[in-house]
Amino acid sequence: MATSTTSSSSSSSSSPPPPPETTGNITNLDEDSLAHCFNNLNLHDVCNLAMTCSYLRRAAYSDSIWQCLFRKQWHKLSLPVSEARDMYLARHTAVQQFKFTDPLDYHVYANVEPINHLLFNRNNIFFSQGSLIHTLSIGSYLNDTTVHFHGMNTLRDHKARITCMRLFSLDETTLSRGQTQREQSILVTSSCDHSIRLSWEGSCLRCLRGHNGPVLSLSNKLLGDGSSKVLASGGEDGTVRLWSLSSKRGEHALKATLYGHEKPVSLMSVAGHKTSLLVSIARDSKVRVWDTTSSAARSSCCVGTTSVPGAPIDMKCHESLLYVASGSSVTAIDLRTMQKVITTTVHRRKLYSFDIFPSKSLICTGSDGRAMLWDIRRNEEHIKAEPVAELDGHCGPVTLLHMDAYKIVSGGCKDEYINVWEAETGKQTNSILACDTVEFGTKIGCNAMAVKGSRIVTAVQKETNSILSFRDFKTATNLISNLGKQPQSKFWDSTSSAS
Repeated sequence: MATSTTSSSSSSSSSPPPPPETTGNITNLDEDSLAHCFNNLNLHDVCNLAMTCSYLRRAAYSDSIWQCLFRKQWHKLSLPVSEARDMYLARHTAVQQFKFTDPLDYHVYANVEPINHLLFNRNNIFFSQGSLIHTLSIGSYLNDTTVHFHGMNTLRDHKARITCMRLFSLDETTLSRGQTQREQSILVTSSCDHSIRLSWEGSCLRCLRGHNGPVLSLSNKLLGDGSSKVLASGGEDGTVRLWSLSSKRGEHALKATLYGHEKPVSLMSVAGHKTSLLVSIARDSKVRVWDTTSSAARSSCCVGTTSVPGAPIDMKCHESLLYVASGSSVTAIDLRTMQKVITTTVHRRKLYSFDIFPSKSLICTGSDGRAMLWDIRRNEEHIKAEPVAELDGHCGPVTLLHMDAYKIVSGGCKDEYINVWEAETGKQTNSILACDTVEFGTKIGCNAMAVKGSRIVTAVQKETNSILSFRDFKTATNLISNLGKQPQSKFWDSTSSAS
């Protein structure tokens, strides 16, 4: 009995001690350890961590983290020794605003037909010429300076002119079969041949038919939540049609036909505050809002109507507001009440283009010879709308506009230059030839333009061919010292803009 007790005691004393209790709190790590961990994160993740608490913000501001981010992005440039965060952000802003003279630059030669629609997604360029759709993968040509037309993939399924092109995530349809495919995009095109086609990796996957005439417009986003995504289209027949993208091959994809417009439907957009609401505008400037979840398949699911002055040019939805550029003005409409909230701009001449950056309450409009930058908040306070800055120096109408957090990019069909401006002040940062391979003295305007981050693609038409010019400012090193042009600002003088 004694032996048994002794053995039990011996076994108990030889067992390992329990592990110390840990709280599992990341703030228990010292700042050097945190900085080492943060080196494995990207810029977006580091910025998110910096906003969580003061302790992580101090770690996220460490020079070692921003030196690592700098090295990942621009490994050929000399590494900043101190104030690495400020150096990184200054370089990042300059790249986004195209403030360099030596971007990576190469050209693609196509046939003589004008390039009407141009999309840019990751390393893929999509553009249309008449009824043809061309796709080009940039990654395989980055070491070349010239790419010839025969190296592209061409889709010939449409039999008439392309009227609209959209890119949607493949994951939002039933066409994806794996994680890799879900991260890719599907191209949706409409045409005057009365059809809509869904294409991926150089082949047409599905053809949707139902309109009794040319299909003129496609929704900018897919309607609905979850797996039951719906595409909307507008036709010359005055109807809005809803198509299920979750239907399988052989099933009827047409979900509903919505009647109410008396003229061709030229523009469509999904509401920002409710993904089941669709806004459509016809050529007679009549606006209709549709509840696509309604069981009704005809005009009874129209939940709001109004009209705007002048011919419609473009529209954008943000949260519950709809911004419509038409005639010579931009009108903001509250989709919850269908009341016109403000008229944000008034031009003496007609508008040709329009874009918006709603998080900063900024709108940009293009007219004849100039673009104008507007602050929506200022126009709410004044009866007469006043622009923040006038972006002069264009030749002919400004038909092309892009706006993001860093820049405004503007151009036109009669202007050989693409102009770049700071988004908040309107100060010019660069002026780029739409195509620098054109012979000296030959003035050719820009037909189409697509901008994504530090990259821009422009299209021009010559007598013998059309040319796509691709530029990437990410690795550029020759900074523009002074462009010499200041905006004509209503609220900031030239000295405050220059600083």
